[in-house]
Amino acid sequence: MWNALSSIILKYRILFAVIICVITAIMAKHAVNVEYSVERAKILPSTHQVFLENQKFQKTYGNHHVMAIAITDSNFFNLDNFTTWDNLCNKIYKINGVDNIISVNKLSKLVKDTAEQKFEIKSWFPKNISSQEILDSLVLDLDKQKFYDGIFSDNNTGTLVLIDLNDEIINSKKRDELVFSIKDLSDQYSKKYDVDIHYSGMPYMRSVQSVSLKKEITLFIFLTLFITSFILFLFFRSFKAMFASIIVVILGVIWAFGFIEIFNFKITLLTALVPPLLIVIGIPNCIFLINKFHNEYRNNNNKIKSLKIMISKIGNITLLTNVTTATGFAAFILTNSQSLREFGIVSSLNIIAIFMLSLIIIPIFFSFFSPPKPNHTKHLDRKWVVSIVNYLIYLVKSKRSVIYYITISVIILGCIGLTQINRTGNLSDDFNKEDVLYNDLKFFENKYGGVLPLEILVNTKKRNGLFKSYNLKKVEELSALLAEYPDFSKPSSYIDFIKYTKQVYYNNNPDYYTLPNNQEQIFLTKYISNTTSKMNMRSMLVDSLNQEARISLRIKDLSATEMDDIMIDLAPKISSIFDPEKYDVIITGTTKVLLTGTKYLLQNLFISLFLVIVLISIFMAWIFSSYRMVLISLIPNLIPLLLTGAIMGFFGIALKPSTILVFSIAFGISVDDTIHFLAKYRQELILNKGLIKKSVFSALKETGISMLYTSVVLFFGFFIFIASDFGGTVALGLLVSITLLVAMLSNLLLLPALLLTYEEALG
Repeated sequence: MWNALSSIILKYRILFAVIICVITAIMAKHAVNVEYSVERAKILPSTHQVFLENQKFQKTYGNHHVMAIAITDSNFFNLDNFTTWDNLCNKIYKINGVDNIISVNKLSKLVKDTAEQKFEIKSWFPKNISSQEILDSLVLDLDKQKFYDGIFSDNNTGTLVLIDLNDEIINSKKRDELVFSIKDLSDQYSKKYDVDIHYSGMPYMRSVQSVSLKKEITLFIFLTLFITSFILFLFFRSFKAMFASIIVVILGVIWAFGFIEIFNFKITLLTALVPPLLIVIGIPNCIFLINKFHNEYRNNNNKIKSLKIMISKIGNITLLTNVTTATGFAAFILTNSQSLREFGIVSSLNIIAIFMLSLIIIPIFFSFFSPPKPNHTKHLDRKWVVSIVNYLIYLVKSKRSVIYYITISVIILGCIGLTQINRTGNLSDDFNKEDVLYNDLKFFENKYGGVLPLEILVNTKKRNGLFKSYNLKKVEELSALLAEYPDFSKPSSYIDFIKYTKQVYYNNNPDYYTLPNNQEQIFLTKYISNTTSKMNMRSMLVDSLNQEARISLRIKDLSATEMDDIMIDLAPKISSIFDPEKYDVIITGTTKVLLTGTKYLLQNLFISLFLVIVLISIFMAWIFSSYRMVLISLIPNLIPLLLTGAIMGFFGIALKPSTILVFSIAFGISVDDTIHFLAKYRQELILNKGLIKKSVFSALKETGISMLYTSVVLFFGFFIFIASDFGGTVALGLLVSITLLVAMLSNLLLLPALLLTYEEALG
C-alpha cells in the first residue's frame, strides 16, 4: 500500500499541490474570522449543582461584574483632588457599559423625615462644594457611619471604587474597550497628582489576560518558527530542508485557525496552544522524513527512488506516531469539560492534518529541486551525533545494571516527590509574579480583603422570615463568624442596611448602629416602606418574598484546596447557627464556580491521562500483537512522568489544569520515539531472522540520530513557552521540555535494555 501511495504522490504531485493550495485558501478565509473568547471558560457542565446554584443566584440578584479601583492618595480629600475625581467619575459613568459606580464621592445617605415618616435619599457630597471646610465636615460625618466602613483604607490614605459593568457588554467583544476606557480616565488622576492607582476585579483581570493572550499567540508562533528553523538549519545545513519544513508547519498553523473557526470555537488559553504545538510536533515529522531521504539518496544516488522509499518506510511509522499523539489529545474529547473537548478536537484533528501535509509536501518539494549535495548529507555522519549514539550503544551493552539502578532510584525519588505535590493552585499562580496585575491583586488583598466575589444565601423557608428578630440575630451571628476569617473581607448583608436605618432614625448616633428590637422594627419598617424606590433594598439584598438573603464577601486569592479547608471548618459552625432542617444555606458566586471548576477540570484531566495511557496501550498491542511489548514500551514513557511529578512536588509546583496537562501532552509525544524505535526494531528483527540483540543495536543506530534531532527540537520548541506571561503556560513549557528530554534518554537507554533483558528471559 505504501509503495503504491508513494508512486501516486509523486506521479500526481502537481494535482496534490493544487489541492493543498485550494484547501489552504479556504482555511485562510476562515482563519481571518476566528474570534477570541471573551466569556469565562465553560468548565462545569450545565447540570452541575454548583453551576445551577450560581445561575439561580444571578437570576434573583443579577449578574454583577465588578471592576475595582484603589486610589492611594493621602490628599484625596483635598478639594481640588476630590473635585477632579468626581468629574472623572461622571465621565466614567457616561461610558456605555457602566451600570453603576460605588465611590465615596457618589455615596448616598438617608435623612429622616419625621413629618412624612420616611427616609429621604440624598447625595452625601453635593455638587460644587465651595470650600475645604465644608468637604472636611462632610468627611467627618461620613467617618461616623459604620455602614460605609471599608470605603477608605487605613487612616483615610485612599479610597476604594467599585464599578459595576453591564453583563451583555462584558461578554462581548466590547469588553476590553470598556475596561481600558475606564482605566484611561482613572489614569488621568494618577498622572495629575502623581499617585498610585491599582486595578483589579474579574473583568479587569480577564481583559488584561485577553490582551496578553492575543500578543502571545503571535509571539509564540514566531518564536517557535524561528527556533525550529534555526535548529533545522544547524542539523541539515540546507535551506531547502529548512524551507520545506517551515512550509509544512505554516500551512498547519493556517489550517489550525481555520478548523477553530469552522467548528465555531473561539481562541481560549487552551486552544491558543494548538498552533505553536503543531509547529513543535510537525517539525519532527519533517526531520524523520528528510533524514530517511538523505540516507537513502546517499546509498542509491537516485532522487525519485529515495523519495519513494522515504514515503513507504517512514510514512508508515510517522502515521503510527501521529495517530498515537492525536489519540493522546483526543482523549480530552471524552471528558465532560467543554474547554477540554474543544482543545481535544482541534489538536487531534490538526495533528493528523499536519502529518498529511508533511507526507505530501516534503516529497513534492524535493522532487522539484536538485538532489541533496554531499554537504547536505554530512549530518548523517556528524561526529558528535555518531559519538553520542555509539556511547548510548556502549551503555546499553555494558552498563545495563547501572541503567536499571538509576531507573529504580528515579522511581523511588518520584514516589517521594509525588507525596509532596499540592493538589491545586490558585488564580494568581498563572500570573507573572513581577507583573502589575499580580501586585495589584495582592494590594487589594492586603488593604481591602480581596476582590474575588463570594456569596452566601440564607433561606428561612418562610415568607417575610428574614425580618423575624431571631433570624436577624442569626444572620448577624453568621456575619460575625465570617468576619473572623482572615481570608474574607467584611461581609455585607441586609442587616447592615437595617442597622444603618436605625442609626439614622436616632440622629446618626453611632451607638445605635445595632439591630432593632421588635418595637423599633415596627416603625423602621414603616419608614423603609415609605422611602422612595431609589434605594431598593429588596432587589439587591433579599428576594421578593423576604425569605432569602444574600451575604456578600470579597475573598483573597485562595486555591481550591485552601477554600475546601475553610468550608470544612465553616460548615459545622453554620449548621450550629442555622438548623439544616429549617434553613437552607448555600455558598455560591463566581469564585465558587471557578474553584469548583478547577477541581472538576483536574478530575477530568486525570481521567483523560488514564484514557491516554489505556488507548495508546491498546494501540501498541494492536501494532505489536504482544502484551509484553506493551509493558516494555510503557515503562520508558511512564518513568519521565513520574520524575516530572517528583520535580513538581520538590519545587512546590501545584497540580492544576495547566500542569497536569503536561502529563497527557508529554506522554502522547514521547511514545512517538518508542514507536519509531520498536517499528525499526521489528523491521530489523525480520532482516536478522529473529536475532534480538543484533536487531536492538541496529535499530538504535539508525533511529538514534533522528530521535536526538527531534528531541532537541521538541525541547527548545516547548522551552520557548517560558517567555509567556501566564504562569501555567510557563510551567507547561518547562515541565514538558524536561519530561521529553528524560523520555528521549529513557527510550534510547531503558527501552533497548528492557528488550535485551526480555531476550535473556526467553532463553
